Amino acid sequence: MSSFEFASPYFLYGLIIIPLLIIWYIFRGRKQSAYMRFTDTSFFAKLPKSWRSYVRHLLFALELGAMALLFIAMARPQSSSTNQTINVEGIDIVMTMDISSSMLAQDLKPDRLEAAKSVGAEFIKGRPEDRIGLVVFASETFTQVPLTTDHGMVLNMLKDMKCGMLEDGTAIGDGLASSVSRLKDSEAISKVVILLTDGDNNSGSVDPSTAAEMAKLFGIRVYTIGAGTRGMAPYPVQTPFGGIQYQQVEVNINEPLLQQIADMTGGKYFRATSNEKLEQIYEEIDKLERSKIEVNEFKRVHEEFLPFVLWALALLLLDFVLRHTLLKTLTD
Repeated sequence: MSSFEFASPYFLYGLIIIPLLIIWYIFRGRKQSAYMRFTDTSFFAKLPKSWRSYVRHLLFALELGAMALLFIAMARPQSSSTNQTINVEGIDIVMTMDISSSMLAQDLKPDRLEAAKSVGAEFIKGRPEDRIGLVVFASETFTQVPLTTDHGMVLNMLKDMKCGMLEDGTAIGDGLASSVSRLKDSEAISKVVILLTDGDNNSGSVDPSTAAEMAKLFGIRVYTIGAGTRGMAPYPVQTPFGGIQYQQVEVNINEPLLQQIADMTGGKYFRATSNEKLEQIYEEIDKLERSKIEVNEFKRVHEEFLPFVLWALALLLLDFVLRHTLLKTLTD
């Protein structure tokens, strides 16, 4: 990158004198005019004007130009070139979400899953430099989006995610193991899993503790989020007549298990009891997992006053030559 600036810009205020001198020159020219007495001036009206009458103001213009260039030179114009090296340490993140039927409970609004999708989307939008993947699980697990920088695709797949895509159940161990398999070969400086669930491990073939050991082995940090209020929560139940009614069901999140997974991998456990709390959790994770940017800047300054001085001297020299040759007056 290059830029242009003045080291002593206050000298530029001297340019204000230029329009003042022009005004002075105009008024002086009107008051100072040579004259001779003749009984009849019609003879002079027929004479062609000399070329000197057209260029007689050139000397004043040359002096003004030289003065302006000298003021600019005294302001010390400088050009600078900057080289900037930016190193971004990327972070690979897999968002692992529970899509079991219990995620339809409405203690978060409009329900747990939609709240998680909404807040997760904002989190993704704030991570433009990172690769992000999406894994969903219920009684089985599925990689919705592998690690990618195409965040538009991740957001679209997140938006389309819904309960019922997989057989019902909560296979926390399988979901975490699938996420680890997506990250284990990553060369990123930091590898992270954000695991969100609202229940306890009740299906799947991989024990959550074993999956956590795998994550630890590959240097993967796991942030766990328990989504749901404490106590009871309204849950939609279909009636025999095809309608929906809400029943209060007990919220049963295995917090010790989620805490254990986080502790084993160097992550952190959070409990999201409301939409606001869920937003705060993602904001905290966002701060904890920030890409490190190192900027090395080299700036070289070049003095640029010499061309202005040379041009000013050239104008003064031209003024001197013309004043004593072609435009010489009787008073000189």
